[in-house]
Formats: sequence, C-alpha cells, structure tokens
Amino acid sequence: MAHYNADWVRNYYDEYGLKEWNRWEESPVERVKFFVHLHHLQRHVHPGDRVLEIGAGAGRFTQELAKITDRIVVADISPGQLALNRQHAVDYGFSDPIEDWIECDMCELESVFNDGAFDVAVCYGGPLSYVFERRHDAIAQLRRVTRPGGKVLFGVMSLWGAVHQYLPGVLDVEIQSNRQIIATGNLIPETVGAGRHYTHMFRSSELRQTLESGGLEILALSASNCLSTNWIELLATLPESGDRWQHLIEMEIEACQEPGCLDMGTHMIAVCRKPASSPSR
Repeated sequence: MAHYNADWVRNYYDEYGLKEWNRWEESPVERVKFFVHLHHLQRHVHPGDRVLEIGAGAGRFTQELAKITDRIVVADISPGQLALNRQHAVDYGFSDPIEDWIECDMCELESVFNDGAFDVAVCYGGPLSYVFERRHDAIAQLRRVTRPGGKVLFGVMSLWGAVHQYLPGVLDVEIQSNRQIIATGNLIPETVGAGRHYTHMFRSSELRQTLESGGLEILALSASNCLSTNWIELLATLPESGDRWQHLIEMEIEACQEPGCLDMGTHMIAVCRKPASSPSR
C-alpha cells in the first residue's frame, strides 16, 4: 500500500541538492522537456500575476517566472532546496521579484496561505507524484489558495512515458514487480526495494480524472516530450540557437498535446483553471 511520507520526501530532496538545478541541462532530451514546460509557463503566467511556486526546488523555473512577474512566493518541503533556491536567486540576479521563501507541505497549507491569495499556482517537477493517497488534499489546498478564475499548473511523473524512455532498465526489473508497478503506477519499497526513489506515476486518464474530481477545469494537457525522447545523439547535433532546434521545439509542443502522445513523455503537464463561480474549497 502506498503512503505519503513527508519526512522521506524532505530528506530525499535535502540530499538531492544541486541535481535538482542541474537535471534540466543533463542532456538534449532534458532540454526539450525544459522548453515544453517553459512554453506553458510563459503562455499562462502574465506580468503582475501573484504566483505561488510550490515544490520549487533549487529554482530553475523560479528564474523563468522572475522574467514574467514580480510577485512570486517560493515554497518547498525541503529546507535544503529552499536554501539553494535563495542562493541561486542572489547569484543569478532573480531575487527581487520573490516575496518570500517558505518551507511547507503542499497537503497542509491552511495555516500558511489565505484563500485566494494567488493568481497562479505552479507545481512543476512532480510534487503531486510524491503525495500518493493525499493527492486530493494537495489539489484542494492549491485550489483553495488560488483566486476564482485563477490557474494551477502541474507537472507529474508519467507511467508509460517512463517506460518509453527507460525501457531497457524497465525490462531488467523482475517481471512480477513490473506488473505491480504498471497496475498501480507506484514505485514503493514493495516493488522497487528499500532505499530507492518512491513516487506515483500517472496515466493521462487518471490525471484528468484526479484533477477534474478536485474541482479544476483542465485547459491543456501535454506530455513533456515525445518525438525526440530516444534521439539524444541527433539532438546533440542541433545547437539551441539554430532554426532546426527551434523547429523541433515547435513540433514537440504541438505533438505533446495530441491525445495519442500524452503518455509518451517522462512527465505530463496539466494547465487548470479554478472556476470563477466556485467556492474557495
């Protein structure tokens, strides 16, 4: 049975350290994922929006948000990641738009933020995948702190997308454990053993149902990558300043939103709106 363990998540990301900042630079495939995430951030966050970035990590998307708006609250369960976020904000010159850095659990925001305090909540990087059976609590809290008509952006781990990108390693896992992982979407001690990475991987149909049952209107669903997933050598020949790279990103952004491609990236992105006429909770 999968259970949310806040202490494990906190300790995991405290130890994860700078890898949370560096992972978007590890390969051209990760860069594609970064730009697909960035597209939705730039499209749905506007100048003057007050933004809660929850699960912000070391600040890679905080830096991008700071180019858009000057009203950002950074939050994370990991004090280590918050310290890195603050340090990067100073080192890279994006601290001015940040109102505060707050350590908190996304499932328990009642005493932290008021109802409707933010125009947009950004939950990139997979925080919703770590709270397991408390995902509905987390969604309810993010919905509560977002104003009516405001938006909530999620990034979650993808079940079939992970299999797609990491198939050789998946096939090395014992078959019965793999079947249990596929059936539940859960990487937990019972399926992957002790001392591993524990998370829930969503199917797109499950993600849609989860968000809609939480009272959110889905504006867009996207994979984080699909066309270029296993073409790392080809991508390495395309400089990001070149026309072919830009064309690739255009194709990825469009393809990733096709219904048949939603489950093909390691993450899924969901852009949601809190109905304007709904109560705060």
